Amino acid sequence: MGMGRWCFGLLLVWGLVVSSNVEVKGYPVEDLVVGLPGQTKVEFKQFAGYVDVDVKHGRSLFYYFVEAQVDPQKKPLTLWLNGGPGCSSIGGGAFTELGPFYPRGDGRGLRRNPMSWNKASNLLFVESPAGVGWSYSNTTADYTCGDDSTAKDMRTFFLNWYKKFPEYKSRELFLTGESYAGHYIPQLADVLLDYNARSTGFMFNIKGVAIGNPLLKLDRDAQAIYEFFWSHGMISDEVGLAIMNKCDFDDYVFASPHNMTDSCNNAISEANDIVGEYINNYDVILDVCYPSIVEQELRLRKVATKISVGIDVCMTYERRFYFNLPEVQKALHANRTKLPYGWSMCSSVLNYSDTDGNIDMLPLLKRIVQNRIPVWVFSGDQDSVVPLLGSRTLIRELAHDLKFDVTVPYGAWFHKGQVGGWATEYGNLLTFATVRGAAHMVPYAQPSRALHLFSSFVRGRRLPNNTRPSIDD
Repeated sequence: MGMGRWCFGLLLVWGLVVSSNVEVKGYPVEDLVVGLPGQTKVEFKQFAGYVDVDVKHGRSLFYYFVEAQVDPQKKPLTLWLNGGPGCSSIGGGAFTELGPFYPRGDGRGLRRNPMSWNKASNLLFVESPAGVGWSYSNTTADYTCGDDSTAKDMRTFFLNWYKKFPEYKSRELFLTGESYAGHYIPQLADVLLDYNARSTGFMFNIKGVAIGNPLLKLDRDAQAIYEFFWSHGMISDEVGLAIMNKCDFDDYVFASPHNMTDSCNNAISEANDIVGEYINNYDVILDVCYPSIVEQELRLRKVATKISVGIDVCMTYERRFYFNLPEVQKALHANRTKLPYGWSMCSSVLNYSDTDGNIDMLPLLKRIVQNRIPVWVFSGDQDSVVPLLGSRTLIRELAHDLKFDVTVPYGAWFHKGQVGGWATEYGNLLTFATVRGAAHMVPYAQPSRALHLFSSFVRGRRLPNNTRPSIDD
């Protein structure tokens, strides 16, 4: 995918069977999901439906909420947002990465995700902004939007979602996401902190922010792409040196990336040609999926063999097929306005700002940390789209700006006796961690290591620096 749209994140599988005689107190019974087609029985509850954010305009956001597997009343609430901008957190986080279900190979059922993050927290996924997935507006002009309107709509969403789920108003809240959620999550935290500063009553109980492979500062993140290509043998020394010597990435912006010199643009073009189209830039060690073959197999009810390093590389096509089944939409209380287009991972109707991607997120992360809210940035080390090389540098620069000392030196962290990645911590509040062998979508490529990292984050623990088993193993 091109630099102009950071369609990051994959699909989230929502499913849960709850017997019809379960008494649901303090919850919207009309949003209770009593079972999804092809889903195994589970003991936790799940809900899905709409929250209005602008009644006058007819603007409403679709959400999926799944309770923690054990003691949900004692677990925190975690929001997950995918990026894009304009890509679905239901399709990505919930049904491809960290939710309780994945689509089956035939696209007509679900299989359990044994490493779902609802082992450690209650999980909330929202298709944001309106125009993404099943979220919609009756006012077409609303589909022209950007970071500011998206953050404010999510604040309104939360206030109204808490009316549906009042028990969670005082619950610890963790804000998480990946990719362009490197904009969504810090900006949401910022408007929630503004709300808290003005409120004389209810306040959002924000306990942590965690963002994976996040777009934080375009000039640094864009340069890191070509550093990654070069360091991983995907382009030659000659091309790598040409880019580093001829390109001034301080001038790189989304709206006009070709404001570089001709020699720079030629070198970048050559690099992209060498890398080619048969590499998954979001995970350079995975095989690619050939969609024409998969879509034919789905129509013929065949299950294709699409496994690469233990991962179904064609899951994106299977989830799209599944979410467009009428019985699935009915079970999720989705598509209530009968949208004139099918569900897709990334929106075809959204006209998102071409310039907001240029905004530097470090000042917002600084404000969050200064409010004593821990911030974790984690990076799958096989991602060339938002590589760790940029994120690590930016977090170090942020720590320097905050005048934070190193509280945990850069070193390996462990999971199940193996290196899970490398991590460092600054000032007891700012953590950078890599996840070894993970992709742009960290929980998709390394579900067990990702769950360990997330569990440590929400429990306020450092990642283990030795091979001894921990409770998260």
